[in-house]
Amino acid sequence: MSSKDAPPPLPEPLLVPVADSHTHLDMQSGTVGEALTKAAAVGVTTVVQVGCDLKGSQWAAETAAAHENVHAAVALHPNEAPRIVLGDPDGWSRQGAREAGGDAALDEALAEIDRLAALPYVRAVGETGLDYFRTGPEGKAAQERSFRAHIEIAKRHGKALVIHDREAHADVLRVLDEEGAPERTVFHCYSGDAEMAEICAAKGYYMSFAGNMTFKNAQPLRDALAVAPLQLVLVETDAPFLTPAPYRGRPNAPYLIPVTVRAMAAVRGIAEEELCEAIAVNTATAFDY
Repeated sequence: MSSKDAPPPLPEPLLVPVADSHTHLDMQSGTVGEALTKAAAVGVTTVVQVGCDLKGSQWAAETAAAHENVHAAVALHPNEAPRIVLGDPDGWSRQGAREAGGDAALDEALAEIDRLAALPYVRAVGETGLDYFRTGPEGKAAQERSFRAHIEIAKRHGKALVIHDREAHADVLRVLDEEGAPERTVFHCYSGDAEMAEICAAKGYYMSFAGNMTFKNAQPLRDALAVAPLQLVLVETDAPFLTPAPYRGRPNAPYLIPVTVRAMAAVRGIAEEELCEAIAVNTATAFDY
């Protein structure tokens, strides 16, 4: 195994335990038990396992049912909605090539997300939202229709909403205003600037920061973190993606949360323990566990 594929070493444990508010254990190597044990060893005692498609959402719900320190979020990822409606001839997603199913297929998939969202171990509906990075203009209508449906599902079941917003800030905020955001709304892998952080703060939206806030070119994210109210700040890995510096490019996992937490505490100019205490309370509040 080259050093680039090797898992980074365990960081120093956090003194105050926190939660990883967004991870994809199903895309990481090793078992769920191994991932949770490694995370707990460094003070990451809770994870939110996030589904991106039907299979992943069903797996998230089952995994949360089997592990008391795992909570599930279920949804069709913004990039999944156009694949269901328009088809996916290249088989880019994990499901291989797919035929176009039209709006009826999207409705059917949303009905299953609705069913899963009612389960007690499912604490959130997400990740949903808009992604203009990977989906072209032809997919926008399917994404927005799916996003609106997920907002309705989250509100009806009293669950948190977890948002994926990539290069779509204005439209995401517009749809939330038009539909009325759920009481607990989380911007996962917050990617806006300080100005957008002020808007989110005014609306009471949680902002979850990932390992990319440690990247050299991520000054806008650090500026956003600096102005975000402490009671609305969460931390996540989005593992196996977005591994924090100095391990960028290597596989990410929940046990690397302390690396990001320490970078966040430095940006805020507060003690690590103070940030951890806030994050622990905020995550439990946001996901109602």
